[in-house]
Amino acid sequence: MSQTIPALSHGILSYRVHETAPYINWIYFFHAWGFQPRFAAIADIHGCDSCRAMWLASFPEEERAKAAEAMQLFKEANRVLDQLDEKITIRCIFRLCRANADGDDLLIDETRFPLLRQQTPHPDGSPFLCLSDFIRPLSSGIPDVIGLFASSISSDTEKFYKDDPYKHLLVQTLSDRLAEAGTEKLHEYVRKEAWGYAPDESFSIPQLLKEEYQGIRPAVGYPSLPDQSVNFLLDALLDMKQIGITLTENGAMHPHASVCGLMMAHPASRYFAVGKIGEDQLEDYARRRGMPVEKMRKFLAANLPK
Repeated sequence: MSQTIPALSHGILSYRVHETAPYINWIYFFHAWGFQPRFAAIADIHGCDSCRAMWLASFPEEERAKAAEAMQLFKEANRVLDQLDEKITIRCIFRLCRANADGDDLLIDETRFPLLRQQTPHPDGSPFLCLSDFIRPLSSGIPDVIGLFASSISSDTEKFYKDDPYKHLLVQTLSDRLAEAGTEKLHEYVRKEAWGYAPDESFSIPQLLKEEYQGIRPAVGYPSLPDQSVNFLLDALLDMKQIGITLTENGAMHPHASVCGLMMAHPASRYFAVGKIGEDQLEDYARRRGMPVEKMRKFLAANLPK
């Protein structure tokens, strides 16, 4: 990890749909339409008729109708992507900041950013993780670096094709995937150039989607960063309105097809789920966030025992 902030510490990038579409993780697109991951493999098949026929024949007979539906959905999705290429861009913003860990908090350019730590014991006795574990501690006296990011769609696609419910839903699910794909492309640029901690990285897009690169990119809402209220902290540090993102009073992002979060470079960093937490950590976290416990309870409802 670098101990100094790289020269290019922030930036705004815009991508066209055709630049971003190769980075789409189609598994999540098909999941949104009720298809299991194996049907998303149609995205990896060459477009010729013989390849599609062979792919279809690879399914058991009872699943071929579903596979044919997936094939048609993918065809229509690509047709809509071509149409969107003339209408929208994917806008991304990033910032590289000085950071240190202070217990379960991050200090990001003097902003305290509280985090949650796993509290449920693991069967194998492995340690309880917190994202702050992957940033150099304040006690070391040496500053570390963390990346912040946000990505969104330039136009309010929620207004597209309002008279065609099917195409409208297709646009919405593709917009979500394009925002994520833009983040994937942005992260690649940051690792190789802006931050530059992996200048010689050379992964194929399938390898990128399998997260074979060094570092992680937890987004708000991910299992390791479940508190939506930290969007307010990220907004204060990033000024997300520069790419058209605004926040509701509960911290939800608008446009809906938006994503924001952290970028970490530690070689040992990995994704994990915070899981269930107890009242003790809820109270401690609320204190660190400077919010009433009952308000924080609403943000962390999914992480609290029922």
